[in-house]
Amino acid sequence: MTNYTRTPISGGPAPEIGQAAELSSRLWSIANDLRGNMDASKFKDYILSLIFYRYLSELAKNRAETELLSSSGLSYEEMFQRQPALIRDWSLAHIGCVLEPCHLFSSMIDRIRDGVFSVRDLERAVAAIASSAKSPEAQAAFEGIFDSLNLNDLELGREEAQRNHLISAVLEKIDGIPFSAENASVDVLGTAYMILIGLFASDAGKKGGEFFTPTQFSRLCARLVCLGLGTISSACDPAMGSASMLLEIIRETGGTGVGHFYGQEKNGTTYNLARMNMIIHGIPCGQFSFYHGDTIARDHFDQLKFTVQVANPPYSQKWSADPSYLADPRFSDPGRLAPKSYEDFAFLQHMIYHMEENGRAAVLLPHGVLFRGGAEAAIRAHIVGKLNVVDAVIGLPSGCFHSTPIPVCCLVLAKNRRHPDSILFVDASRSFIPGKKMNTISDGHIDRIVGACETWTEQEKFCRPVPLSQVAANGYSLNISRYVDTAEAKPPVDLAQVQQDLARHRARCAELEKQVNEQLARLGL
Repeated sequence: MTNYTRTPISGGPAPEIGQAAELSSRLWSIANDLRGNMDASKFKDYILSLIFYRYLSELAKNRAETELLSSSGLSYEEMFQRQPALIRDWSLAHIGCVLEPCHLFSSMIDRIRDGVFSVRDLERAVAAIASSAKSPEAQAAFEGIFDSLNLNDLELGREEAQRNHLISAVLEKIDGIPFSAENASVDVLGTAYMILIGLFASDAGKKGGEFFTPTQFSRLCARLVCLGLGTISSACDPAMGSASMLLEIIRETGGTGVGHFYGQEKNGTTYNLARMNMIIHGIPCGQFSFYHGDTIARDHFDQLKFTVQVANPPYSQKWSADPSYLADPRFSDPGRLAPKSYEDFAFLQHMIYHMEENGRAAVLLPHGVLFRGGAEAAIRAHIVGKLNVVDAVIGLPSGCFHSTPIPVCCLVLAKNRRHPDSILFVDASRSFIPGKKMNTISDGHIDRIVGACETWTEQEKFCRPVPLSQVAANGYSLNISRYVDTAEAKPPVDLAQVQQDLARHRARCAELEKQVNEQLARLGL
């Protein structure tokens, strides 16, 4: 396993909340500069690309000065002037690309302060960085990564001077964001993406939540799949979004390493975002293979099997369900395809197909997969009854995801399960911290869920291992409420007391009725 040079994501919720709040404030200011010039769906891509450019510059410069130049006392810029071949070779081996001093983010800031900056300088810099990648792995990591940064877009300004002024303002504000490439306890790019979507309700932004999983739920899935594993030869997210879930696997393994990361993403912007994230977090280009495309329609993983998998696929998305998929080994065994209106089981089957012999997976899905009928019931019976890979079913709170207000569940899958004769059902729907716009779960809530999966013992109104025979008797329904009773016990009813109270009330009613009749008699009525 590779030991990553970069310190793994660290810290509890406090620094993450602080960094996210600071980032939100800065992004609001940057977005106000761009507001009115172009649609939010476009300028968020500019901001994300420029944030990545800054982080990549810092990463290359800081690592070279720490790992290569510390004994020389020379700066990155000084050594590049004296021995450019030394810096180039080191950069290609450790970063995957070369950033010449004139192409660093800090160089652009210097040019802005000297009054000589041009968007052409920035355009040449990012083009040179991307084209400097030489190895096939590096080329795959950097190819097209800055494609969203169209600095000649007339929406930035019809005249070059206008574009220079606007991009200068954005670069200076990004320079003011107080984050170091060496110490980010938050998924900066993924968090920035969601903040930008929240700031502007454009049509493109409304669905953006499906590309990003809140940190605590990424952390929960990572902990569940890594539970009890010493080494992880491969980790995959077939619906990776910004790669936030894979980043949490890095955190969970303590930086000791995963052999190789794999991922696939349909959306082009977030596919780039995922690659940026891995580079920022110091994952060598040769250690991740990401693909752009529809995972169900085009399986880039072919025959590969993975140690762990995590995913938060789009919920209840429509798909073709073309009969030709019955010839696909991922979907052929049950003899039924997931219905056109719900692609959920297609993702689930995809992940099961790619599990290695002792593989584990955690996937976030809508509760409908637990009990819907028809073809889904047949597939569920096959997965639970024949394959026996469903290890745990965890109900999570509502209002925790950007893409939907409904509660979701986490299915934990495993081959060669420790408890092959039972499934653990967990009702964590009431375990959350309420928020103004969104709810979240704490590290303590995560600890309790993971602890339940580890101890596999019943906890009243929270979790229960259920015999597989009982699940089969219920038609392989995985509806959590069937197995975990969370209803509050009703106090016992004292029938004798109820009768006494009723008699008393009846007597009182009779007395009142008598008084009313007496009053009516006096009135002659």
